[in-house]
Amino acid sequence: MDYKSADTIQDLQYFGEFGGVNPSISDSSTYTFLSAKTMFDTFEGNTEGCYLYSRHSSPSNLYLGEALAALEGTESANVYASGMGAISAVIMQLCDTSEHIVSSRTIYGGTYAFMKNFLKKFDINTSFVDITNLKAVTQSITPKTKMIYCEAVSNPLLEVADIKALSKLAKKYNIPLVVDNTFSPLSISAAQLGADIVVHSLTKFINGASDCVAGAVCASTEFCLQLKDVNDGAGMLFGSTLDSLRAASILKNMRTLHIRMKKHSENALFLAQQFENDGLRVVYPGLASHSGHKTFTVQMNSEYGYGGLMTLDVGSLAMANAFMELMQRENLGYLAVSLGFYKTLFSAPGSSTSSEIPQDEQDEMGLTDGLIRFSIGLDNDIQKTYIAMKKCMLKLEILKEEGALV
Repeated sequence: MDYKSADTIQDLQYFGEFGGVNPSISDSSTYTFLSAKTMFDTFEGNTEGCYLYSRHSSPSNLYLGEALAALEGTESANVYASGMGAISAVIMQLCDTSEHIVSSRTIYGGTYAFMKNFLKKFDINTSFVDITNLKAVTQSITPKTKMIYCEAVSNPLLEVADIKALSKLAKKYNIPLVVDNTFSPLSISAAQLGADIVVHSLTKFINGASDCVAGAVCASTEFCLQLKDVNDGAGMLFGSTLDSLRAASILKNMRTLHIRMKKHSENALFLAQQFENDGLRVVYPGLASHSGHKTFTVQMNSEYGYGGLMTLDVGSLAMANAFMELMQRENLGYLAVSLGFYKTLFSAPGSSTSSEIPQDEQDEMGLTDGLIRFSIGLDNDIQKTYIAMKKCMLKLEILKEEGALV
């Protein structure tokens, strides 16, 4: 693909109230009206340019929403106080009692727990399938299925969804395809490939500073308005509204997203290639050995690379923990969940971000105890980082001197 979303974002130009180069922050929870009728019309959704109450909307949130719509090329976008706030709002807006979801088996642990454990209160059931197996996806669809849900690049196994093929399948059955594109902003333009709704955890790459939690839904104007409806909008009634100050901060950080994603991808590809050559079990979509490499390559906006996430399997949880602790002591990054920070973050997902998934299901999908998920940082000298990481591996005998995996 060649969707120029970075150009579209850069073309968004706002002036602050006093001519500032950044839009003014709407630091108010409620807004005044010159007439009672205008207030009534705003409640009914019949006015534009009027703000009622910040749980519903605010200028700062709308500015950020416009930038996110430009990112994915959708008509509109809503912002939320967390990625899970965005995801849960979408699911509850689309699904009623006794209905059904087809979801990828490898997804963020919080999303899995919401679908598997929380939705059963409403008799909403989920079939978790290998999203790369279109036959399995098709066989899981029932007359009560209301959505197909996947991650463009899955957490934590980095499986790559064929969004075009899934979109075609979803349209055949007249159900929406919902794609979480948190791992691959700019690299993959999910809406351009056929996704009906795209969700993001803004906490990660889009904000890029690990200083806030936020989420987004990018979709049609109609669906975004449904989410904000004062009577039955899940986004409105769940109350997961993003604070205006944070929205303004994220908008400023989005201006450098294209630069950051290129560097994250460049560094991750270098490390993945080096460690694979050393004989380690590496998973990275940019490697020809990755099962989804061809799919990613066909779908990608090539200038942004294959993303900043990779995994290494070092054999056991004890070894994974020892390796991560040593890397942190050597200032190579942080033993922490999340991703998209300037510094490399690493965690063992089986006992952290994916711990909500039962052990037998982890085993079935190939989520091993020794798997480490890396969010590769913006290191200026990635060769130096590689040498330092390899020294840690040699010290722990993850690698032998000649480079073979122990």
